[in-house]
Amino acid sequence: MKKPYNALVIDDERLARKDLISLLGAHDNITVVGEADDVPSAVKAIERLSPDVIFLDIQMPGESGFDLLEKTEVEARIIFVTAYDEYAIRAFEVNALDYLLKPVNPDRLAKALEKLELHEQEIPVKARRLNYDDRLFLLLGRHFKFLTVKTILNISAAGDYSEVLTSDGHRGLTLKSMKEWETRLPTQHFVRIHRSTIINMEFIDRVEEWFNFSFKVYLKGIEEPYLISRRYATRLKERLG
Repeated sequence: MKKPYNALVIDDERLARKDLISLLGAHDNITVVGEADDVPSAVKAIERLSPDVIFLDIQMPGESGFDLLEKTEVEARIIFVTAYDEYAIRAFEVNALDYLLKPVNPDRLAKALEKLELHEQEIPVKARRLNYDDRLFLLLGRHFKFLTVKTILNISAAGDYSEVLTSDGHRGLTLKSMKEWETRLPTQHFVRIHRSTIINMEFIDRVEEWFNFSFKVYLKGIEEPYLISRRYATRLKERLG
């Protein structure tokens, strides 16, 4: 027996909401408990209904679906509904269960709901080296954050998580390993200076010698330096040319 889920549908177009709700009616384990047509009403609906899954339109007048997820804590699984094509979707790393293209195809919806059944498992993501201008959509702490790769100042290991610090002062934990970051971030801009630290070379202010052939790396806007061993320092010097 499939697990039951309460769903919230958020879209500024009434007909689009009705069409999706109609398609969801074919799935016995999905109960649509509410709908919203803009960000303010969606925030209230999320707080009132605590849905298990949210079908979220990306493009809405005024504020977007991304804006919504930055305004409230969301524990539900997110399935984006968008008019963007697949090429545009690849421009950002979506920390979401899936996305559906408008008009929603019933078979494609069924596949997204299959992923919902498997949400406790890691959904494999095709590894792709990110570009410096690519957009990331990450769950940092308990809030979603929409940012570009080039605003990441540094990433530090934090147990099973990693902590991301951005140039505008945002900081938060995300469930991504250092190994994954190292294989995905653009190598011409990011370098690992310690087994627990990756930095953006664009933000290096200066490098100073320290004890026992180690070094200190100062990043712009950060008072405390990062320590780097001789081995990693050699790698950094090679990268800086």
